[in-house]
Amino acid sequence: MAIDILMPALSPTMEEGVLAKWHVKVGDVLKSGDVICEIETDKATMEVEAVDEGKVLEILVAEGTQGVKVNAVIARIEGEGAVSSAAPAQAPAPSVAPASVPPASKAEIVTETSKGERIMASPLAKRIAQTAGIDLAGVSGSGPHGRIVKVDVEAAMAGAPKPAPSVSKVAQAPIAAPVATPSAPTALPYAAGTYDIVPLDGMRRTVARRMTESFRDVPHFPLTIDLEIDQLLELRKQLNVVGAAQDAKVSVNDLVIKAAALACKRVPGANASYTPDGLLIHHHADIAVAVAIEGGLITPVIRKAETKGLAAISGEMKVLAEKARTRKLMPEDYTGGTFSISNLGMMGIKSFMSIINEPQGCILSVGAGEPRAVVKNGALAIATVMSVTLTCDHRVVDGAIGAAWLGAFKALIEEPIGLML
Repeated sequence: MAIDILMPALSPTMEEGVLAKWHVKVGDVLKSGDVICEIETDKATMEVEAVDEGKVLEILVAEGTQGVKVNAVIARIEGEGAVSSAAPAQAPAPSVAPASVPPASKAEIVTETSKGERIMASPLAKRIAQTAGIDLAGVSGSGPHGRIVKVDVEAAMAGAPKPAPSVSKVAQAPIAAPVATPSAPTALPYAAGTYDIVPLDGMRRTVARRMTESFRDVPHFPLTIDLEIDQLLELRKQLNVVGAAQDAKVSVNDLVIKAAALACKRVPGANASYTPDGLLIHHHADIAVAVAIEGGLITPVIRKAETKGLAAISGEMKVLAEKARTRKLMPEDYTGGTFSISNLGMMGIKSFMSIINEPQGCILSVGAGEPRAVVKNGALAIATVMSVTLTCDHRVVDGAIGAAWLGAFKALIEEPIGLML
């Protein structure tokens, strides 16, 4: 029977993507694990592997097609069993993806047991199992082709009997049509030929949508303070002299990341997220750092930053920034941050307010350090001063908590020996 190959969800924010390239053609015989196509998401370009085996019968979405919806049928292969049904569009679990690219087809996650046996599980089932410490090798799947789904993991957690396998078919998802190059809007007051139109790619569309939703739905409020950073700059200078032999160079941004992480531990109420069920107070400071890339912005995450030394943070940040610029970040590289930092100081921006990166409760905007006149002991003096703005989600962080976090951050920046403890 024919088996549908569906457009997978390769990132938590992915609703549609670009089918960039096919690696197979009609008549090819697929084996499980073969790379069948490349898909451009809002974050990266990823390869998609086959889960089922069989001969390619049809390719339904052409190379270069934009706006292909998650779970749309992109191809069909000839194989045994019922037509596959699509799992709900879920993001891959962070620890599943191999070093190169995450396997995905029909919104499934494929993993292996310690004996090398392949296990098919939906992304949601995989994530629940990982959180609960459930070994999927001991779970029976009730989904198509024995795929493990959410109810199977929940039954394993409760010790209840597994549900009977389902062979029901799901209505075929509509096939996404190629998206034409957008034409000039007729309502704009600009004469034809006086401008060029740059089509929106997946990343720019996603950034536009998410920032609009955040600014519209989240009650933002900013808190701004000035920090004297002369001691911080001196510490950085000394660290870079010591680390020169190991090619370990620390930036001001690395020091800011560490200070923000420690401040989150000192004021955990600011390291929180809003959900309809309650506030999430996170155990670790997973710091998302905004990186500008061609066509948009992405926030790779330094996980458990409060536990890491400055050299480790610096090295990890360099790797993540390079992966971001080459669009090679995996979902586990940029999902699950608990607190964000956006630094435009290196571009000469003195002060600004960022839009909150939901579901995080705060984002810190870092401006440029510059010599300014300050008053010390009743007399004018010159100090290097940096302005920072903490933008807070008022559903999560009120003014008192935000002020307490900034107080802890200020102490760490102005007396940076605390970053070394």
